[in-house]
Amino acid sequence: MLLIFDLDGTLIDSAHDLAVSMNATRRCFGLPEIDPALIYSYVGSGAAVLIQRAMGGHLPEERLADALKFFLRFYRSHALEHTRLYPGVRETLLELSQSGHRLAVLTNKPVRISTDILAALGLAPLFLRVYGGDSFPAKKPDPAGALALMSEAAVGAAATLLVGDSGVDVRTARNAGIRCCGVAWGFQPEGFELDPPDVLIHRPRELLPLVQPAHSAQ
Repeated sequence: MLLIFDLDGTLIDSAHDLAVSMNATRRCFGLPEIDPALIYSYVGSGAAVLIQRAMGGHLPEERLADALKFFLRFYRSHALEHTRLYPGVRETLLELSQSGHRLAVLTNKPVRISTDILAALGLAPLFLRVYGGDSFPAKKPDPAGALALMSEAAVGAAATLLVGDSGVDVRTARNAGIRCCGVAWGFQPEGFELDPPDVLIHRPRELLPLVQPAHSAQ
């Protein structure tokens, strides 16, 4: 079976590093810091949208591109200062991989930062592929990334599951014609009220009984 994972809020708790980087960006452009909880609510649709939500209305449109460049440069240097795997994620991924399932990451975070984080956390070898928000012309909820992963893994919709923490992930799954498993520990569980997943789990290990044995999922 192919399991496609979101990254932020699903596999990794990157909230603190994202908030620090965003507030550093605001300070650089003469704006006061904002509540980290507000920043967390802006995460999920890519760095450009994060900048727009956190700084739009406070900067001229032409300066948002400069703010994005500063944010990405700062975050790339500080992305692993506080970021950690959620409890139980490593063990669950190892068990899924050892059971023969194919694992992949599809995130709206830039792919270079994503691969660097996964490598530093020792997870990179577990994944068939890591695609980021700059891997395709359009980001999630566009289905291009999910469809590409299904093609590369040579599996159909019935043997694919997308795992994520937001309504963006649910809409991505719907657009790709696959099922979605929501996680309750992420940044935006309230988004599931508008976009309910097929199933919701509260701990990573709850994913294990939801997947078919690998030999019957192909």
